[in-house]
Amino acid sequence: MGLDMYAYITNERFFTDVDFEPTIECIDLHYWRKHPNLHGWMEQRYRLKGGTEESFNCCTLKITPFDLDELEAAIKGGKLPPTSGFFLGESLGDETDDDLEFIRKARGALANGFTVFYDSWW
Repeated sequence: MGLDMYAYITNERFFTDVDFEPTIECIDLHYWRKHPNLHGWMEQRYRLKGGTEESFNCCTLKITPFDLDELEAAIKGGKLPPTSGFFLGESLGDETDDDLEFIRKARGALANGFTVFYDSWW
């Protein structure tokens, strides 16, 4: 039990940036296990885009090229927000290469016309 974090791609277009429910099959793009600082960044982005669920758990968040630019700057600048919680685990500080790999894959997917989104479950 703990934080499982996913990025998916789909051909589906959503009319909102948050809290949508995909209706067609999605393809796994990336997976993280217990990286709460990245999850905290995603939650901040979720709130910025209008997300209102009290608990940021099983909430979808569309990822745009602008989001990826902002995320890359936060990762490279060591500015992912310290995030903690019972089920979240601990970011260890060695996730940078993996996080940047996600950004690379997500940019490629967006360039190929896919929608990229984030979801998590704890």
